[in-house]
Amino acid sequence: MSYKNNVPSPPRLALWLLHIFCTKHWLEEIEGDLEEEFALNVEEKGLNKARTIYFWTVLRSFRVYILKEKFLSGQHSNKRIMFSNYLKITLRALLKNRVYSFINISGLAIGIAGALLIFHYVSFESSYEKFIEGSEDMYRVSLELYGNGEFVYHSAENYPPVGETMVNDFPEVIEWAHLYNMGAKNNVVITYEESPGEPIKLKHKKFLYASPSTLSMFSAQMVEGDAATALDEPYSIVISESTAKKYFGDESALGKRLRLRDDDFNNENCLVTGVFKDLPANTHLKYDVLISTGTIYGRWDGALTRYKTGWVRKDFYTYVKVRPGTDIKALEAKLPEMIDRNMPDLADQNARHVMHLQPLNRIHFDSHLSDEAELNGSAEPITFLSIIAIFIVVIAWVNYVNLATSRSLDRAREVGIRKVLGSLRAQLIRQFLFESVVINLLAVVLALGIVALALPSFYVISGIPDSVVIWQNQSLWLLLAGVFLFGSIVSGFYPAMVLSSFKPVSTLKGKFRNSSTGVLLRKGLVIFQFATSAALIVGTLTVSKQMKYMQSADLGFDLEQTIVVERAAIADTSRAVRNRNLETFQEQLRANANIKSVSSSGMVPGKKIRFKGAVRAYNQQAGQVHPMDAVGGDYGLIETLGMEIIAGRNFSRDFPNDRDTAVLVSRSSVPLLGYDNPEDIINQAVVVENFGATAIVIGVVEDYNHESLRVKAAPSIFLLDPQWAEYFLFRVDGSIPDALAAIERQWNITYSANPFDFFFLDEFFNNQYKSEQQFQSMFSVFSVLAILIGCLGLFGLSAFTAMQKTKEIGVRKVLGASVQSVFYMLSKEFIVLILIANVIAWPIIYFAMDKWLQGFEYRTTIDIAVFGLALLAVLAVALLTISFQTIKSARLNPVDSLRYE
Repeated sequence: MSYKNNVPSPPRLALWLLHIFCTKHWLEEIEGDLEEEFALNVEEKGLNKARTIYFWTVLRSFRVYILKEKFLSGQHSNKRIMFSNYLKITLRALLKNRVYSFINISGLAIGIAGALLIFHYVSFESSYEKFIEGSEDMYRVSLELYGNGEFVYHSAENYPPVGETMVNDFPEVIEWAHLYNMGAKNNVVITYEESPGEPIKLKHKKFLYASPSTLSMFSAQMVEGDAATALDEPYSIVISESTAKKYFGDESALGKRLRLRDDDFNNENCLVTGVFKDLPANTHLKYDVLISTGTIYGRWDGALTRYKTGWVRKDFYTYVKVRPGTDIKALEAKLPEMIDRNMPDLADQNARHVMHLQPLNRIHFDSHLSDEAELNGSAEPITFLSIIAIFIVVIAWVNYVNLATSRSLDRAREVGIRKVLGSLRAQLIRQFLFESVVINLLAVVLALGIVALALPSFYVISGIPDSVVIWQNQSLWLLLAGVFLFGSIVSGFYPAMVLSSFKPVSTLKGKFRNSSTGVLLRKGLVIFQFATSAALIVGTLTVSKQMKYMQSADLGFDLEQTIVVERAAIADTSRAVRNRNLETFQEQLRANANIKSVSSSGMVPGKKIRFKGAVRAYNQQAGQVHPMDAVGGDYGLIETLGMEIIAGRNFSRDFPNDRDTAVLVSRSSVPLLGYDNPEDIINQAVVVENFGATAIVIGVVEDYNHESLRVKAAPSIFLLDPQWAEYFLFRVDGSIPDALAAIERQWNITYSANPFDFFFLDEFFNNQYKSEQQFQSMFSVFSVLAILIGCLGLFGLSAFTAMQKTKEIGVRKVLGASVQSVFYMLSKEFIVLILIANVIAWPIIYFAMDKWLQGFEYRTTIDIAVFGLALLAVLAVALLTISFQTIKSARLNPVDSLRYE
């Protein structure tokens, strides 16, 4: 059966298997049925799922009677006899040497299982946005800002009209969409008021306003409604399937109304015009609710300019789709002219904007900008883990090659006899390759069992959702087939060539000895195994040290025992009432014995600061400003976060003028403002030009890391604004459950229209290290696996060495040798190999880990002691492995040893 290129075709591997195992009679019938089912599945379930089903059906189609018919037919009789003979000899060899068989098969199985799990992780991480049709031609337009020649920040967001302007100006840009991330910026509560009984009221963070083309551009799969038109009209809301379930149960959501209220006092009653399938986990832009941008365009008279056509506020995610084959560099080169044309005043403001086109498929790996919709991953762990995956499989193959060739003495006589009886070298090579195939096949089967058992734990440490089913990963099956075929041939080829090359006369006379080339190769492979093990130990210890460093480093503030509550989404429109509620809520909780301090703030550590102050000293030239993080908060913020005042004083109610005139700055701001010491800037005036404010510095705060230790602590200016209360922070000094209960109780009194929600500051902040923590866990687990596989091989090799020297050991013992001296004799060769392996591994792993650490602004150092520890660990594990066999041999009765052979 042939398939044209433009027609979806079943997986080739499945077709090949079908042709291999089926007779022509069965093939015609089975293949025809499968082809019809495949075509139907392509239409109903998509190509990828149809191929997965096809592959699975082929595997299920294998029947014993089909195989019998295929292989018992006349034309296969000779092959069958040969196959039977190979299989019989292989099984005898495996059963005769059970220990070696176990080491080979289990080592390979563990290696393959580990590689499959890592591949599944790498495959998932690399699959971000691949489900979007045409994702390879889609880009996000990011914005890099400079002021007075200084870098200010690089944002994932941009001006509202950028996408539409690019479509109008550049013929290579064919589609655009922009989204306003209100869910991250505001508190949003959406209510189903017509619900039977109490209205259903839920707080939403994954909520965006989206332009009409968003659903179709991002290939949303609609359950209800039409992706092309669902966001056309104002007050249209489209929700995910799981969100629809929460509000409407099993009823249709179409035509029902949901009311949105947020802390900007927006109150919009929207019509549900669509329901989309929950987004897959492998996307950087996760949303449950979309409301049409037409809704915000009409909010007030100037809203259309604010949200669609104005080049003033830069707070929209902008995505464009270009024609296939577009030169992206050339397109990027046109963007400065577009910026100059639409924002001609930038030069007068000493500002400069640079726009970049970020490939959609690379955002998850490469983008860590301000205002990202989600925390993104990193490509580095993928590279490291991929290398480990390759190493652990290679180590397992090395075991097979080492054990097979080291046992050549054992099999030399067998080869000699078979050659005398007429076996040709080609036949012997086929026999030994067949043994390799059987061992690899058994290992593959065992590996699948190990993967199935390890999956629950793997999902936990990798962070992959368990909805991403490993068995549906078609690439994984192709990899498994490749590993099996490559491993069978490559790991079996050298032993087959060595064993089949023996001369029958020499082997039958017992004059056979291992060649020096073979011994050197074996030693080289052992060195490779232990170099890999030593490198992985150093890597694991270094990653672990860096993680401990990040979690215990002095951040300049205290994360512990702090509860954070976002401000109410539904609040009174009267400022006086809001301020009164704000004061009442905090005052009531300050009196609680379990709460040490209470504060309100416009920021929370771990979340990028959106507001930048353009700050200069009063005596510096106007316009020569320095970008600083603008942190707004009340009198208690510094105390609640446990920050250190290194000069001057904190905000205080004892100084009434503080509210209008006082600011604090961080230590790194001091030299930027022209002062050498923190004390020098106290009582000096500074100007925040973009806020139009002049203030007096009353104190200097020690630098603090508002974000992860990957980035440098930014210069900051602290503004006293008790009403800038996006968050309430509670430092607990007592029972956390009791404190939480008190906060919730007071919340329900003061903000009764809002659902209560909270989070712990340490968990929120450390969530930035999620990818590093996953990397550490996986690096450690798979490093241990690699070391275990290496030890299995060493165990077999040491057993064989001990067996080879049985007679020598007997002679030495008769002559008075002790157990310790025999142990030393058998171990010294491996000790030398381990030392050489470490010397080779150290510079390589040092370079690799140093490069990884360079990605952190604040990092630990690579201790020399780590290398010594790795050496000792490898030596200890290796000697422990060897000792079992060597001590067993050393304690043998010399009489038995001398009778050996």
